[in-house]
Amino acid sequence: MSEQASWPLDDRGAAYGDGLFETILVRDGRPLLWDEHLARLARGCRVLGMPMPAEHDLTLPLAEAGAGLEVLKLMLTRGSGGRGYRPPAFPAPRLRWRLVSFAPDASRWRQGVRVRHCRLRLAGQPLLAGIKHLNRLENVLARREWDDDAITEGLLSDEAGRLVEATAMNLFWRRAGRLETPGLARCGVAGTLREALMSRLELHEVEVGGEALMQAEAVWLGNSVQGIWPVVRLDDMSGKVCRRWTLGGLHRHFQAEAHGVLGYPTPDAF
Repeated sequence: MSEQASWPLDDRGAAYGDGLFETILVRDGRPLLWDEHLARLARGCRVLGMPMPAEHDLTLPLAEAGAGLEVLKLMLTRGSGGRGYRPPAFPAPRLRWRLVSFAPDASRWRQGVRVRHCRLRLAGQPLLAGIKHLNRLENVLARREWDDDAITEGLLSDEAGRLVEATAMNLFWRRAGRLETPGLARCGVAGTLREALMSRLELHEVEVGGEALMQAEAVWLGNSVQGIWPVVRLDDMSGKVCRRWTLGGLHRHFQAEAHGVLGYPTPDAF
């Protein structure tokens, strides 16, 4: 593991979550979906009013990358300074990173996963919607709702009951022959794999509640590190089964599309 020194205590990222991060899959020293990660980081910098680092600085950690799969986490804060919540007029951003080896759990690709609905409701904040800022306390609280290792992820809705995402992944499903994913205009993280798939597939953003999953022919979770996990069972907040799905061609076809982007094995390799 390669890691830089820790932040000073007056860093605004540590004190207020005043910053951004990107988690990037690296294969043989090459960052995957790099353009999508750069675009989201730049969008976050514009929203927070922070200078965007030079691409050269962002790629410096890759000099230490080895063979195989690794995960690079880039953390960018506004730096130190300012008075209370008031940010400094001329911020000096601080960039930290960590590079670790990674081995994906292929059993979740092959066998699918069990998920549940979470009680926590995501608050709407359109200004921050889509970016990956450092304040993820809603996700932390949602993940505390279960400790059963058989449940892999939790699904999050907003205050109006509209589906948004999972605690650490984006949500996709096929309903009435259409590929759909929740719109993220009010809250949620616009994942880079989601962005890449939206540019390649006919993937429709919709604003719907949990009833859409009850009507779905297939459901998936995905992000740029883990790839695509087919969902085979959905529970309610109390652990009661809402719906089950049998793995089949629909699941594998979408999984193959996404894994083709990442270079992960396709269904015929399972």
